Amino acid sequence: MSAVCHNLSQFYYGPRVSMKISRHLKENVWTWKSGMAAQCFFPRMVGARFFNGMTTDPVVREEGDTPRVLITGSLGQLGTGLAKILRTKYGRDNIIMSDIIKAPKQIVESGPYIYADILDFKNLQEIIVTHHIDWLIHFSALLSAIGEHNVPLAMRVNIEGLHNVMELAKQYRLRIFVPSTIGAFGPDSPRNPTPDLCVQRPRTIYGVSKVHGELLGEYYQHKFGVDFRCLRFPGVISADTHPGGGTTDYAVQIFHDVIKQGKFQCYLRPNTRLPMMYIDDCLRSLIEVMEVPEEKLKLRTYNVAAISFTPEELVQALKKLIPEFHVSYHPDSRQDIADSWPEVFDDSNARNDWGWKPEYDIDRLCEVMVDKLQAKYPKK
Repeated sequence: MSAVCHNLSQFYYGPRVSMKISRHLKENVWTWKSGMAAQCFFPRMVGARFFNGMTTDPVVREEGDTPRVLITGSLGQLGTGLAKILRTKYGRDNIIMSDIIKAPKQIVESGPYIYADILDFKNLQEIIVTHHIDWLIHFSALLSAIGEHNVPLAMRVNIEGLHNVMELAKQYRLRIFVPSTIGAFGPDSPRNPTPDLCVQRPRTIYGVSKVHGELLGEYYQHKFGVDFRCLRFPGVISADTHPGGGTTDYAVQIFHDVIKQGKFQCYLRPNTRLPMMYIDDCLRSLIEVMEVPEEKLKLRTYNVAAISFTPEELVQALKKLIPEFHVSYHPDSRQDIADSWPEVFDDSNARNDWGWKPEYDIDRLCEVMVDKLQAKYPKK
């Protein structure tokens, strides 16, 4: 077996490195007995530690240095806004946006944008090495309602993609952020309030993949010392991107439809309470948790909250600004998903450990959404 591995390592690394790998295997025969032999067949497992025939470790960024940041799935709801803030804070060229589709002209002109397929390990590895990445912010995922319609694809993107970025974070000692969600909880979870630590057991592939991500990240932190950080976000509301099909996206769609058409059809019952957050609060919480010293983190996965409301309460708040519009309610399959999710998040640990505090309530949320979208959809 070791001869086979030696030959394979010659193919990938050349004879000098191959001899070093072979010696390493002979000194650690127990790994074969415990089923770890597969590591020698996958260069990604050992490549970070062997270079030019010498054992080496990735360069570790000192606290206070300007980080080099890769954002996967950056053309989604959160990535564009986050990149803008981080570029202001850390410099235009230090924030690398990435996705698998062609970016709009304004994105390309705003700073570095590259192709990155999270299912292609070698592609990601090359990006991290070439661009000297320190932080990896992993947004690539299929959301709740969309994932339910294509479970195999959701498993590939949400789970296999996560495995790739976690392994890279281990190899290159990256600080990694993976968002989680209210969808990581299920009908057996306490709903009001929902604490950080409780029974989860979600019933969507999106939620299952997010629980997997939380636990895998915590395992990598415990086992390998990976600096893993995760926030469970509520429904995120933004005027800058269109709704993406998620269960909480009614709270975005209503503003578009009311301003453009004077009416809105809601796919949830009027009394369905869910946690929500304006995007500025969401992005600020992400940046704060990425910047907080590691010793302050008593958990690796935190709830963050801002407001909780029902569709009916959002309608009443919006009518303070736009008195005349019509709303109808026609619950669909997303109602079942919403009924299994938290109504109110308990984020006391985030507030106590690293000082989290939201700034937007429901009235301020409505004001900023109406202002932005009325400018986008001027009256004819």
